[in-house]
Amino acid sequence: MAQMLKRSFSMSAAAFSGLVKAPVAVHGIEGRYAAALYSAAHKQKNLEQVDKDLQKIKGIYQQDAKFKDFVRDPTLKGLKKKQAVLAIAQKLGLTKESTNFLGILAENGRLSKLEAVVASYEHIMRAHRGELFVQVTSAEPLSKSHESALSDALHKMAKSGQKLNVTYTVKPAIMGGLVVTIGDKYVDLSIASRIKKLKETLVASV
Repeated sequence: MAQMLKRSFSMSAAAFSGLVKAPVAVHGIEGRYAAALYSAAHKQKNLEQVDKDLQKIKGIYQQDAKFKDFVRDPTLKGLKKKQAVLAIAQKLGLTKESTNFLGILAENGRLSKLEAVVASYEHIMRAHRGELFVQVTSAEPLSKSHESALSDALHKMAKSGQKLNVTYTVKPAIMGGLVVTIGDKYVDLSIASRIKKLKETLVASV
């Protein structure tokens, strides 16, 4: 797949002497497509514009039910989807890198992964800009003092010059404690997780 993506995104034979490595690891099929797009955009010094292109597409996907149904429809052939997305890309005035990316995604039958690929590209771009994305999930809203203490701890952990982007989410299902996602790392300190581990231990001991 990597070689196919390299050929598909290349602007010339010399443009892809090798993929430009993404500044952060991304996983799965969506990660491979996002990393290939990052490489193509990086080589053309077009990273920010491609990011804007993807935000346009993401906005349409989230707001236009017909477009979302089209993207997720498994019965449509890849070639038909490719023709449609290329027409959309042209109408929106997207960059060549973004247009090629959408065409390849459709042709390979992966257009249903569009939202996930965009999320992976956003993750790569945050790392490229020196941002560290942190998501904190709690069972109930944290008090200001707890948020402040957590923020201080996160800033001490961050590398010099790294910009923290912290979001807080409430999810009663975790019952208590915290679930913290830091970049591509995941720390589960929730009560729900502890109960699950306890149940697994009890079942294994029977």
